[in-house]
Amino acid sequence: MPATSTSNLMPLDFTNTEIAFSSKSDEELKKAAFLFSTMNKNWLVQVGSKLGLAAIKLRLPFVETIVKNTIFEQFCGGTTLRESQPTIKSLFDFDVQTILDYGAEAKETEHDFNLTMNENIRAIDFAAVNASVPVISTKVTGLARFALLEKIQRATTLEGSDISEYRAVLKRLDAICNRASERGVGVFIDAEETWIQDTIDHLVNHMMKRYNRGKVVVYNTFQMYRHDRLQFLIDSFNKAKEDGYMLGAKLVRGAYMEKERARAEEMNYRSPIHPTKKDTDDAFNTALRFCIDNYESIGLCNATHNAESSALLAELIEERSIDRAHPHLNFCQLYGMSDHITFNLANAGYNVAKYVPYGTVLEVVPYLIRRAQENTAVTGDMSREYQLIAQEMKRRKLD
Repeated sequence: MPATSTSNLMPLDFTNTEIAFSSKSDEELKKAAFLFSTMNKNWLVQVGSKLGLAAIKLRLPFVETIVKNTIFEQFCGGTTLRESQPTIKSLFDFDVQTILDYGAEAKETEHDFNLTMNENIRAIDFAAVNASVPVISTKVTGLARFALLEKIQRATTLEGSDISEYRAVLKRLDAICNRASERGVGVFIDAEETWIQDTIDHLVNHMMKRYNRGKVVVYNTFQMYRHDRLQFLIDSFNKAKEDGYMLGAKLVRGAYMEKERARAEEMNYRSPIHPTKKDTDDAFNTALRFCIDNYESIGLCNATHNAESSALLAELIEERSIDRAHPHLNFCQLYGMSDHITFNLANAGYNVAKYVPYGTVLEVVPYLIRRAQENTAVTGDMSREYQLIAQEMKRRKLD
């Protein structure tokens, strides 16, 4: 991600809601408050998620419009690249960059896989002429059948049709990474479920070895709620050094905890997830320290909504007197969440971006449901997001 201006180095304060919500008008803030207060009702989110997904799939009248004007508007840039441009511009007006994330996942046909590839390439071409968009993000399950990835991981012998299908997956991923390399754009490749992740890691390492020569183009994603990922990060770095390429590392805590634990229990194997949140936090922060200790050889994205981990990286940058806008040291949060982290980091001169998903409402509904469910998991009667919005409304005297 390219460096932003550091001419105005402000102290970092995640409690400053005036800066956090500086991009929102009074009406937009009120609308966000209503949405997050609704999402705090866990029973409503659970029922609404199931009914909403079914209603959209059945194309019931008005449902898509309601979703688009509420939760979609909060968490997505638009249905197309063109429709997302006002969101991208609005963020960049406050020195916040955009990571474009086409919302396709869990596709099943070669036709859909090729559509996803072509959309990723369009996003790269768009990013190449927009300084506000340094990176695009993609999911391998938008480019390959889940069952094929699982079959490869199980070391099952591939038959003729599987071999040709796997070669097609490689070609699609290579086409994306090759275009990104040519156009000077980064590519984040998301982590997914553990039972296909080894296959994804193999594919990403292959792309990094090919395209991360002298610069970081391709980033793997390390889910630090897994108890094996800290060692895997270190091993990935050593492999990159040995093979003469640079490591791209996007650090996340993880997004499939309940599914992973349930599957481990059902199939009677050790859960891949740390037993406690503290274990996850410790692993994540240790990984941050490892990456900054080797920042000249690792392109890092600290992709978290955790204020402590965000503050830690900022502190480490200051302790080592590294330029706050060093292109290897980046932060990002999801669009529509954690504005207190994003906008305060940007205001203090750090490289920070929002993950901005886009796509049709039907395509991004699974993503939107995860966002709604994630927000209800925050402890207390009011989520962190709603608390911060309420503080800013009080400051603006909007109560």
